[in-house]
Amino acid sequence: MPDDETVFDLVFGGITDEERDRPAITDVSTGQTLTLGEFRDRVEALAGALAARGIGVGDVVGLQAPNGIAYALAFHGIMRAGATITPIGALATAKDVEFQLRDSGAGSLLYIDKLGPAGAEGAERAGVDMTVALDDPAAGLAALLTEGEPAPEIDIDPLTHVAALPYSSGTTGRPKGVRLSHHNLTANIRQTVAMLSLNGLRPGWTVMGPLPFFHIYGMNSMLNTIVAARCHLLTMPKFDLHLFLEAHQKYGVQYTYVAPPIMVGLAKHPAVDEFDLSSLEFMLSGAAPLDEELADAVAKRIGCDVIQGYGMTETSPLATAHVRGQGDIGSIGTPAPNTEAKLVDLLDPDLAEIPVPGPGDPQAEGVPEGHSRDGELWIRGPQVMLGYHDNEEATAGALTPDGWLRTGDIARYNANGRLLIVDRAKELIKYKGYQVAPAELEALLLTHDSVADSAVVPWRRPEDGEEVPRAFVVLKEGHELGEEQLKDWVAERVAPYKKIRRIDFIEQIPKSVSGKILRRELRDR
Repeated sequence: MPDDETVFDLVFGGITDEERDRPAITDVSTGQTLTLGEFRDRVEALAGALAARGIGVGDVVGLQAPNGIAYALAFHGIMRAGATITPIGALATAKDVEFQLRDSGAGSLLYIDKLGPAGAEGAERAGVDMTVALDDPAAGLAALLTEGEPAPEIDIDPLTHVAALPYSSGTTGRPKGVRLSHHNLTANIRQTVAMLSLNGLRPGWTVMGPLPFFHIYGMNSMLNTIVAARCHLLTMPKFDLHLFLEAHQKYGVQYTYVAPPIMVGLAKHPAVDEFDLSSLEFMLSGAAPLDEELADAVAKRIGCDVIQGYGMTETSPLATAHVRGQGDIGSIGTPAPNTEAKLVDLLDPDLAEIPVPGPGDPQAEGVPEGHSRDGELWIRGPQVMLGYHDNEEATAGALTPDGWLRTGDIARYNANGRLLIVDRAKELIKYKGYQVAPAELEALLLTHDSVADSAVVPWRRPEDGEEVPRAFVVLKEGHELGEEQLKDWVAERVAPYKKIRRIDFIEQIPKSVSGKILRRELRDR
């Protein structure tokens, strides 16, 4: 893969006269559209305005905004000026904004004022040099785009220059800045386009991208990849199921990005039947493990293929992906081009590699026939991060000297040699020497007719201090179900050591914007 191109070079380079006038991105909440030529020209104009304000190579710029045209322009304008972007969650508090600006060393913040005071307050507390409200009528994005300053000439090494500094989700600890070079991002754009092409994606397709751009999934797999693939990306400021479905019908969407929480809605919400989704060829689920039964239910209801991809912020993000027509709908497929993956036995002092299962191999207890035993998934490839920002200890713990990333995810090979994610290593429940995967129990709970959503966390019983599974369950509207009744239902379907020992019925499962269950919040209860 080329190692001398920037993100701007790949996404906007080589635009033909015909491509200039094709739609590149549309905000379905407003109907505003940018053609590919308009997109590139405005990115250049914004880069010139930022450069005129002294922003360039060596600077870090925060960006806090919802999905939309303004976000897309600001994101690429910052990088085109030679600066490093650190994307901040649209719903981040002032404290969160302050932490990320301070930790990243950002000297500027571009934000959307209508989100509320968090951006401005966080920037003031962090003492940043410059803040720009992109939606300010007098001095916001529109004003910057009309200044007429030329985009700067920049001299950077795409292999080592940090293009983006997103922060890990913090579901298992304090967020860490992930240093992604231009080469990390461009390599992964090419890898993602290749995997999507195997699934049928072609230039000119209309693609729905509802997931947040500040998250690596939305940033690189959606925004950058779809524009680079010369497709038309639809997005929205925040997820709304009705608007999501309506856009599929109105624009004839052929491919859609989703996460497991959206899949739950597509499987169970009655509104899905009110819209024509017949144009949809396939959808890709990522950001969290997807249960096979849920994927199958959506595929049958909508009449399209469902595939699953796997990745993380540290892999820019795509590492593996499924290919349509190969079965194993619950697997994460095989490694992307130029990517290696292996499973490592964490119980082995030498960290031995776990092989793909073969005929006659002995079975580990509790593992399905033909599957390998569980191990930690390690990834190596050009998309793997440079390291964590100002955190050598965390970097050394995640990256081996020979370039393998220890993902912290537990996986196994299925009988076809494809990978299945079992759970996060830090989230496994240890009960009497057994390991219980919360995701397995959550998937089972979702198959109950009365359950709308669920989460499972480790809980230490007060009577003996034993760590056991505890579930938090959201019931469907109008349904009633008792704790003992549901516990007995689960017990009939799992091994004795996997039984749920306590169930709390709550109104909503706390999740990150990318769809990951915030188990830490549930544990804190």
